[in-house]
Amino acid sequence: MKILLVEDEQDNAQLLQELLTEHYYIVDVAYDGRTGLDFVESFDYDLLLVDIMLPEMDGISLCRKVRKNGYQMPILLLTALDEVDFRVKGLDSGADDYVSKPYNLEELLARIRALLRRGQCGGSPVIEWGDLCLNPNSCEATYENQLLPLTPKEYRLLELFMRKGDRVLSHGAIIENLWHLEDPPQESSLKAYIKRLRHKFQQAGAPKDLIETVYGLGYRLNKKWKEVSQSST
Repeated sequence: MKILLVEDEQDNAQLLQELLTEHYYIVDVAYDGRTGLDFVESFDYDLLLVDIMLPEMDGISLCRKVRKNGYQMPILLLTALDEVDFRVKGLDSGADDYVSKPYNLEELLARIRALLRRGQCGGSPVIEWGDLCLNPNSCEATYENQLLPLTPKEYRLLELFMRKGDRVLSHGAIIENLWHLEDPPQESSLKAYIKRLRHKFQQAGAPKDLIETVYGLGYRLNKKWKEVSQSST
C-alpha cells in the first residue's frame, strides 16, 4: 500500500517514513501542503498522512482541496494541537481520523490499517483469491494454509495484485504503486520480482499461471484459479 506523508519537520518525516517502510508500506514524503497537493494530483495513493501545521498550505486546507477535487482516499491527520476546535475543523474538512502528537506507533499503525480496511466486504482484513490468502495485519501470505516466505517487496507486489483483483496492471502502474518517486526500478528488475514470486508460488504448490501475463499490457491475477477454488467448496 502506498502512503503520502505530508510533514514539514524533516527529521520526523524521515523517521516516520522509515518506520512505515519497516511495516511494508511505500511512503512518499512532501514537506509542504502545496507540494502534497501536487503529489496527490500526479500519483495514486491509498492513504494520506497529513500534519495540520504546514507551510505553503496547512493540513486542513489541503484536506479541503483534496476532497473538492474528488479524491476519496482516507486522510489521517497528525496534530500537536490539543484544541477540540482544530480537530473538529480537520474532520469537517474531509479527514477521516486524527492522531495527536506525540503519537504511539502501534496506535498509528492500527488507525492506518483501520482506514485502509474500510470498504472491504464484511470488514475482514484478510484478502482472498481462491486458496491464496493475504493478511495485512500480520503482513503474511499463505497458499492452502502454507506460509509463503516473501521478502517485503514480494509481499507488497502480491498485496497490490490481490487488492486489484483481475484488473490488468501495467509496468508503469506497478512501479508507481510500489516504488518511491526517487528510485524507480528498471523494467528488467520488475520482471525479476514477478519471476521470483511465481517461483515461490510453485514451491507452495500453486499453479504457475496464478499471476498471468497479459501480453503488451501487463500482469494480473488469473481469475480461473479463483473460480476453480470457489467451485470446489
